[in-house]
Amino acid sequence: MKIGLLFSGQGAQQVGMGADLYANVPEYQQVIDRASQVLGYDLAQLTAEDEQKLAQTQYVQPAILAMSTGIITALGDTLPKPIAGLGLSLGEYSALTAAGVMDYEQAVAIIKDRGAYMQAVGNANPGKMVAIMGDDQALIEGVLEKLQSQGKRVYAANYNTFAQLVIGGIAEDVDEAVTALTEAGIKRTVALPVSGAFHTPLLQEAADQLGERIADETFHEMTFPIYSNTTSDVFDIDQLHDVLTRQLMSPTYFAQALQKMLDAGVDTLIEVGPSSTLIKFAKKIAPKTVKRYAITDLESFNEVKALLTSEEGV
Repeated sequence: MKIGLLFSGQGAQQVGMGADLYANVPEYQQVIDRASQVLGYDLAQLTAEDEQKLAQTQYVQPAILAMSTGIITALGDTLPKPIAGLGLSLGEYSALTAAGVMDYEQAVAIIKDRGAYMQAVGNANPGKMVAIMGDDQALIEGVLEKLQSQGKRVYAANYNTFAQLVIGGIAEDVDEAVTALTEAGIKRTVALPVSGAFHTPLLQEAADQLGERIADETFHEMTFPIYSNTTSDVFDIDQLHDVLTRQLMSPTYFAQALQKMLDAGVDTLIEVGPSSTLIKFAKKIAPKTVKRYAITDLESFNEVKALLTSEEGV
């Protein structure tokens, strides 16, 4: 059994996420309460009740980090050492924490500030993001390059699968790109419910702020490899500050990073967090022989834990 861990990113959140885990798994509850101490507010109460705040970047990012870390902590020794880990954007911090690169409280404090920077920049520079469905991603890139040459601010943002590329930028420029892509043969596009054009140059100011914020942070060697969205390769600790800073305004290459994990021998994928979005992406990338599980609540936690502890394994 060669496990690859996947860590949910922003957008996976929902009111009530983790509530049953918090009520029934003491190890999980302790992780959430430790986050509350760092954040200065009751995270369990916020995720259980406050839909308005949970929709805001500055609140949802610590919530997802804490939930993912809580699940990994609660699995404890029943989880074999993973072959590799991969998170989507925010999820990279959960992955790096699981691999011992960051202390948990350190990660919560950084994410608290990262979310605030992104929220503020998104409010000041509203953007739009749209998922473009189609396996000819070179065509999409070509249309964007043509528009950029005309001064339009629209960019490739998230390579989620080899047939889903999210674009982002100034709203009117994104709308123009969607029109051009439709005329070029793209048949399906989906606007995303976000406040900013994340992973595009519109987040330059937030990236600058994050760079200053983490400049003096000390990170540790990975206990297992974590793949970067920004480079699609395993993180180099010596370049971690730079890559995490660039991540905010650079495209994410989740599909390419996941493919490299699979090429490294991963045969079982387990996503931890509020949803199974990354497992759904993986279904489009990984062969059917790769087993896929998502731990999103108490029921799925117990099911996967039982599988991990069974004689047959996962």
